[in-house]
Amino acid sequence: MLMSEKIEMLPSLRTTVEAHGLMAKKALGQNFLLDSNITDKIIKLSLEVQGKADYSGANVFEVGPGPGGLTRSVLKNSPEKLTVIEMDERCISIMQEIKDKVGDRLEIINGDAMRQDFIALASSPRHIVSNLPYNISVPLLIGWMKEIEAYESLTLMFQKEVAERIMAPIKTKDYGRVSILAQLLCKIDKLFDISPTCFVPAPKIWSTVLVFRPLHSGLTLEEISKIEKLTNVAFSQRRKMIRHSLKSIANIEEILESLKIGNNLRAEELTPQQFLEIARKI
Repeated sequence: MLMSEKIEMLPSLRTTVEAHGLMAKKALGQNFLLDSNITDKIIKLSLEVQGKADYSGANVFEVGPGPGGLTRSVLKNSPEKLTVIEMDERCISIMQEIKDKVGDRLEIINGDAMRQDFIALASSPRHIVSNLPYNISVPLLIGWMKEIEAYESLTLMFQKEVAERIMAPIKTKDYGRVSILAQLLCKIDKLFDISPTCFVPAPKIWSTVLVFRPLHSGLTLEEISKIEKLTNVAFSQRRKMIRHSLKSIANIEEILESLKIGNNLRAEELTPQQFLEIARKI
């Protein structure tokens, strides 16, 4: 039997949620996406952006699968293995029902995604797919970006305002630390926005799906750490000229002059590449 046929034999997502009494927990940042048309669209468009037909031969990770909407859509696209990481015991029992249908292609980890070494769990090629818990979306992203060379793609759903910060161009109010790090390390494609009405319960905000792929920039962990510290200082006083906001850095004016970066500029006027150049001088 084809994998897609096995998935189709499962109860509907709404039936599953009702059967398990699965009310979303605010403390876990849960908002469940129960429309399989949307979850299928996420995976379809992500694969298209990557020029792939499916996940054949790849190891895929999903964080916070909840009732399993994205889980089903990933499995229909033939991964070598899908590993789900879930903290909520109620959702683990739902994952087990899916595993009973699809077998060892699905691996279930009951634990905290922030504490998992994804690279040690499965070999390359690796992908991550997730409707991210809103309360830990940025810390998870930053952790994965620091190891982005180990992944072929990250297909992630964020609050729309967070996605806008990630993709923000210079000289905008949304441009900041996460914009710089993401744009130095990743090629980022926006797939589409998702209305609050598509979720249960409906959040107050829209969501956005982004796909991240490595730029193979060659940045070292030391350079990334320096960029994080530099941008933290620069954007903590974003309205000040950088000669003032970065005055704690030794010889900053000489560094800026050597790089032909005007010291009267503000943090939001420097490109990601310029922040990298400064980081390499300190």
